[in-house]
Amino acid sequence: MKLVTYLQNSMEHLGVLTADETGIVPAKALGLHFADMAELAVTMTDRQRDTAAALLPEKSGEAIPLAQVKLLAPIPRPARDIICLGVNFSEHARESVGVMGQEYGGERKFPIYFAKHVNEAVAPGDPIQGHFDIVTDLDYEVEMAFVVRRDIQGAKAEDAASYVFGYTIMNDVSARCIQMRHKQWFRGKSLDGFAPMGPCLVTADSFSFPPKLNLTCHVNGELRQKCNTELYIHNIPYVIEELSHAMRIPAGTIISMGTPAGVGMGFHPPKYLKHGDVVTCTVEGIGTIVNPVE
Repeated sequence: MKLVTYLQNSMEHLGVLTADETGIVPAKALGLHFADMAELAVTMTDRQRDTAAALLPEKSGEAIPLAQVKLLAPIPRPARDIICLGVNFSEHARESVGVMGQEYGGERKFPIYFAKHVNEAVAPGDPIQGHFDIVTDLDYEVEMAFVVRRDIQGAKAEDAASYVFGYTIMNDVSARCIQMRHKQWFRGKSLDGFAPMGPCLVTADSFSFPPKLNLTCHVNGELRQKCNTELYIHNIPYVIEELSHAMRIPAGTIISMGTPAGVGMGFHPPKYLKHGDVVTCTVEGIGTIVNPVE
């Protein structure tokens, strides 16, 4: 199922996209009575999910046309910082050499983790704030993220699937100048408007595990990034086991798995974002999120 958070009459609601993705069936009509997506992701049982999925075709005749509502990020206001992986594709690791001060010797034994603070995730169609008064090198990064459905502590890789509620798209917008200036990534990744997310949250049962999905990013129609999640250096099972060793990962945490090669800083000369650019991020089976740069 493709779950969404949408705005109607100035109120936030939960819904499920119809099979043709032209309408939204309110979650309550499918027996899903949750306050918001954050609660749903950590509370909904597999039985509730399956019952709602079975009811969806019957209720699709009552769907609200997508054009009549405003889609928001699936989890508009994450309760905690997003855990992100840096340079988790080999080609992106190579293009980072000399730009971000990263070394690449043909193998990356340990992942790079960093936190991304998000006051409010950017909705589909809403602008990316460029903060061009302080940002000179604004970059894009298409990523697949997943939402943790229950607390993880001491997990084994073979059990990782049981901890994943669903998947969404995140554009890990980055201010490279700030990222490099501070020699760590928190501030350069966390300015307001730096986390476009959506358009939906796809339940984990929709894909085999771990999912093997194509990712692409276009800027003004030009293909910049193209890869597949099969090519992560460190995959979801590895990340779940490693992160949860001696550290509890709370239910509801969002983990974003990293971006492939083709980011703006990797070109010669670099192709950074500017005012008026349009960034289109797509992940196979999840959808597309489009955001202009403001």
